[in-house]
Amino acid sequence: MNSRILSKEIQGFIEAHLQSNTSELALKQSEFFDVSIAEIIEQIESKKRCEHKLPSWFHTSNIYYPNKLNIEQTSSELTANYKANLVVGKTIVDITGGFGVDAFAFAKHFDTVIHCELNESLHEIASHNFEVLKIKNIKTLCGDGMELLATLDQKFDCIYIDPSRRNEHKGKVFMLSDCLPNVPEYLETLFNYSKNILIKTAPLLDISMGLSELTFVKRLYIVAVNNEVKELLWHLEFSWQRPLKIETINIKSYTTETFSFILEDEQYIDVSLSEPLTYLYEPNAAIMKSGAFKTIAKAFNVKKLHQHSHLYTSNDLIDFPGRVFQVSQSLGFSKKNLRSLNITKANIATRNFPMSVQALRTNFRLLDGGEVYIFFTTINSNQKWIIVCEKVS
Repeated sequence: MNSRILSKEIQGFIEAHLQSNTSELALKQSEFFDVSIAEIIEQIESKKRCEHKLPSWFHTSNIYYPNKLNIEQTSSELTANYKANLVVGKTIVDITGGFGVDAFAFAKHFDTVIHCELNESLHEIASHNFEVLKIKNIKTLCGDGMELLATLDQKFDCIYIDPSRRNEHKGKVFMLSDCLPNVPEYLETLFNYSKNILIKTAPLLDISMGLSELTFVKRLYIVAVNNEVKELLWHLEFSWQRPLKIETINIKSYTTETFSFILEDEQYIDVSLSEPLTYLYEPNAAIMKSGAFKTIAKAFNVKKLHQHSHLYTSNDLIDFPGRVFQVSQSLGFSKKNLRSLNITKANIATRNFPMSVQALRTNFRLLDGGEVYIFFTTINSNQKWIIVCEKVS
């Protein structure tokens, strides 16, 4: 952390160049002898990423920003504020503190927050920013979170962990044991310091894999923002034995869609299948991630198009947590049928269909956009189907 970046003249330069082309700036010499142009560009690029993701930081003077990768990996202020409401108490320790966004949110709900960060530079940055943001109830510690827990030697109302993957290039499938800290390995130790543990993981983590590695999972929260799943939050409570409840949350600009269910109930539900009726429903991304494909049909009294298509239909319009469409045409998939529609521009989606969206666009010369939506899917008779519809606002 170069404290000279916080000087009035350099902060003014950063503010004046937020909209500048940083590639062009990189070719210029720094105007300041003790701060390189690379350091200034890092501040500019990171701050720009915070305008919508972290508005409290962006609109506060003298915030020091880490590199843009740290900004990309941190929680958004929106999701941090959501998770801060999930656990209660007076004391919480964040053993993987990072840039401090989650600790900042917890500080609004807990009397004392302890922020542990292994990286010395990131620790200094977070400590400085908490002072600038006028947060008085966060204590910052530099070191390995698990080791610091032992030195603190106290009980907490909650432990918060955001483990990082050891190898970002390992592939799409990963397990919690691939992360630092290795939460499954340390669970018994962690429960010595708190009976409540809240773990944040990336949406990439398979739910069944997570459940196979963890014990005493009380709740799983699947948090999406504008229909994009941002994080999975695992709430563990020591000795919890009752069924796991999954909560799905889709935070939108004008409303929040929520749906919850008991995981083990999903396997026992029978659903009715149907060809497309008057309305078509596509569950939001959080529900799709949860796997509540039969539970959602029962809860909203809608029929499924096919066991594996995950599209739903009804004759009566209902308030559904996801996208809702009115069907205008529904017919079997063939080149002849598709061309008979005389549609040259449409929003295309595929569900349980052998061709990709790009292949369909290329083969049938369909431009993207417009008011028309076309779903290519498989229906209950195992036939490939075309559903043309318009979005219900």
